[in-house]
Amino acid sequence: MTTGEVTLPRAAAPKGRRRLVRGAGKQLHAGPVTYLVLTVFALVSLAPLVWTAIAASRTDRRLAQTPPPLWFGGNLFKNLQTAWEQAGLGTAMVNSVLVAGTITISTVVFSTLAGFAFAKLRFRFSGLLLLLTVGTMMIPPQLTVVPLYLWMSDLGWSNQLQTVVLPSLVTAFGTFFMRQYLVQALPSELIEAARVDGASSIRIMWHVVFPAARPAMAVLGLLTFVFAWNDFLWPIIALNQQNPTVQVALNSLGTGYVPDQAVIMAGALLGTLPLLVAFLLFGKQIVGGIMQGAIKG
Repeated sequence: MTTGEVTLPRAAAPKGRRRLVRGAGKQLHAGPVTYLVLTVFALVSLAPLVWTAIAASRTDRRLAQTPPPLWFGGNLFKNLQTAWEQAGLGTAMVNSVLVAGTITISTVVFSTLAGFAFAKLRFRFSGLLLLLTVGTMMIPPQLTVVPLYLWMSDLGWSNQLQTVVLPSLVTAFGTFFMRQYLVQALPSELIEAARVDGASSIRIMWHVVFPAARPAMAVLGLLTFVFAWNDFLWPIIALNQQNPTVQVALNSLGTGYVPDQAVIMAGALLGTLPLLVAFLLFGKQIVGGIMQGAIKG
């Protein structure tokens, strides 16, 4: 040290901050308690599906006995074939794919557009319109069945697939969900910068809004597809057995003096498989999109 220099003591970092600095960059590992809790939740979630498969592999007489069967039998493929033929699930599967796919695409697109308008655009009565939109979620769907059926009859769409598609092209939940996401995930400065560069509204939606909303759009699409595929109340009223969705077709398996419970379970298993396939195919992309949105936020 040269003459005239003064050595100052280094400021000591707080103890909690030192621990955070030392732990930065390290990969976190779950403990045994975490794995135990996740295993329990996984088993509880899979129990109904496993029981459906077990019941579908047995006979109706065995299902009526006590105690019930706890393992698979040898009648699974026979019951699946019987359910497929009795319910006409081939046509029903195609109809459900068309209905659920159309509803999912339209709901995601229109809900994103409406959510962006409520989140970032300024116009008269926006708060009131948003309140009215959310308020429609409080109306029980059973109250709308009669006027909706009369409306579809006036249009001449009875027993046609568009009768199921039209009322679900956009939902209040989807609009509110996308609005809440875009308020935080889409900076207003980004939109203003695009406008300064001369981008049109359509170009802003395609190149700015949709990329920013992609994680929420993926989640909304999955939820909408599952809801549209499992919808039963309105399709059973609007459609018949000549042009059914999967849920309407499965309803025919429960008719008769003594319904075959094993065949009904086999039909329910067939109706659930497309949802499992969709999640296996797109689940990684959906989770990746959610994580990407979380990192960007």
